[in-house]
Amino acid sequence: MTDYKDEIITKVAWHYYIENLTQQAIAEKLGISRMRVVKLLDFAKQNGIIQFRIAQNKEKKRLLEKLIFDKYKLEDVFVIPTPKEPSRMNDVLAQSAATYISDRMLEMQDPMYINMGYGDTPSKVLNHLARTTEVPISVVSLTGGVSYYLPNTQSNIFNAKLYLYPSPLMLSDKYVCRALLNEPSVIEISRMTELASFSIIGLGSMDSSATILKNGILSANDFAYLSMQGAVGDILTHFVDKHGTPIQSMLEDRLISTSLFQLKALNNVIGIAGGIHKLDIIKAALVGGYLDVLITDEETAAKLVDLEGYES
Repeated sequence: MTDYKDEIITKVAWHYYIENLTQQAIAEKLGISRMRVVKLLDFAKQNGIIQFRIAQNKEKKRLLEKLIFDKYKLEDVFVIPTPKEPSRMNDVLAQSAATYISDRMLEMQDPMYINMGYGDTPSKVLNHLARTTEVPISVVSLTGGVSYYLPNTQSNIFNAKLYLYPSPLMLSDKYVCRALLNEPSVIEISRMTELASFSIIGLGSMDSSATILKNGILSANDFAYLSMQGAVGDILTHFVDKHGTPIQSMLEDRLISTSLFQLKALNNVIGIAGGIHKLDIIKAALVGGYLDVLITDEETAAKLVDLEGYES
């Protein structure tokens, strides 16, 4: 059983046995059918997940998720075990997020369109989804930069139809950028993002491992300047301070990306980020109200609610 399916069983059990919610209330809260809630409760009892109390390790994770859920007023929180090898963080987060999204897709009957942001983690989520989904998905890019959304070399099966901004992420001239934003093909993609069922975004930190720096989109000097202005990271390549307030810079004039104002209006915005080095930008995204769902790791989650001494 995947991490997410295991976690949703625990959530259903917690809401039913600990918080005394009705099956219908749980179904509405988690966005699943009441019949599925019944089946999950039966599975929990038959497989020992419910033994008059939820198993201790799952109870601790569920408590951590609830603390974040309540503090930041989210629609959902999914916390995964922190990988022992930090280099595995993005891979593990991407696999878990793909599983989470796949499971939620099963509950929806409408044609599936998914918005996808720029970054290493969203790219990996896309490749996992496209390889494992049973039905084709349609993916709409939230930013320019065609190459960031294409299948990687390991994707022998890529069951996704891509609708991409026909442009780079960052242009060299603001006037060219303005002209491109008025092109019908660009406007069409922008309109499509408003109709997607989910919007998946990564959160970029202000360290040397940042994807936007490694990919050469920004120079070290650009990065240093943004940091001096108080930037703690970026959301869709829009840099923000610790309060989630956008940093005003000339880079914005050359950027092809969904605005943060538009992002707040999108459906089911799922932020995927983990590791202590991402703590400041995760907090900024949460405080700024840009996310509906957060997928992160346990150690980072504990820091988000100042839960000292937490052990996974």
